[in-house]
Amino acid sequence: MIVSRNGEPAYGGVGTFCKAPLALRPEELEGVDVAIVGAPFDEGVSYRPGARFGPRAIREADNFFLHPPSRPHMYLGVDAFAELKIVDYGDAECPPADLLASHAEIKARVTEILQAGVIPVVLGGDHSLAYPDITVVAEHFGKGQVGVIQFDAHADTAPNNIDRAAPHGVGMRRVVEEGFIRGEHFIQVGLHGYFPNPEDFDWMRSVGMRWYTAEEIDERGMAAVADELVSTARSEFPDAIFISFDIDVFDGAFAPGTGAPEPGGLTPREVLPALRRVFRELPIIGMELVEVAPAYDPAAITPILAHRCILEALSALALRRTGHEPRPQFSAVTA
Repeated sequence: MIVSRNGEPAYGGVGTFCKAPLALRPEELEGVDVAIVGAPFDEGVSYRPGARFGPRAIREADNFFLHPPSRPHMYLGVDAFAELKIVDYGDAECPPADLLASHAEIKARVTEILQAGVIPVVLGGDHSLAYPDITVVAEHFGKGQVGVIQFDAHADTAPNNIDRAAPHGVGMRRVVEEGFIRGEHFIQVGLHGYFPNPEDFDWMRSVGMRWYTAEEIDERGMAAVADELVSTARSEFPDAIFISFDIDVFDGAFAPGTGAPEPGGLTPREVLPALRRVFRELPIIGMELVEVAPAYDPAAITPILAHRCILEALSALALRRTGHEPRPQFSAVTA
């Protein structure tokens, strides 16, 4: 499954995530810890399209020259690729202009990953991806037996007024209404802007969902919010938690390449440590990262940030597997 030569630069060769080995068949998942899979579609958007190019852009955002892959983390003191066997599982075969077929293809690929006992990390694609991703992990671990932590500018809890499809903006409501996720097992982080509407917030309260707005994070500080988030999830959530991460949780200064940007979002210095804490301290069974639309970002800072979010998650997951405490490389002075 080796797909690159020793010392091959990031911009050369086959573009897997961090030059990870490529696996395309379920039998190649044996012994694997994490599988990266792309979901190149954007038929579920309500504003600017382009997220179908997100998976490729995120993979191409790597800037290291090493093969086999090595990414020692400066703050955690762990190399995710040394502690975990990580493969790139290619892309789901999402047919253009067919949202339902794309969702079905994603469910099939994630099912293969879960049945192999592997953690899926899905690169979107628009946030309608949440519906197939969350339903398939709930079907695997048990309906009502999965918790969800969502980093997002938008709650995605609007009523679904489209007969069969679940476009972005409605998926989180639908998975709760259909019983896949219990409302009290759902926490959202970073909401800001002008959506959801007051009646949507009323519905969210009625089913027990909880959230932290960007305004509250400003007032309390992300460290305090992360403390509370982790404590709540530890004490009240099942032992299977899925992370749904929309790149528009960041302020547009840091992530302009997305379909529905909202000014006033979070910063990488707030989000990255919180993401590390979640993956280090909670039982994470899967992740999606969505809504990277590279056409709106000629400098590519959005896919670079998305790539870093995945690396932060993988590094923290690796540290959790080792059972060690972080070993930060803060000082040039040897003790």
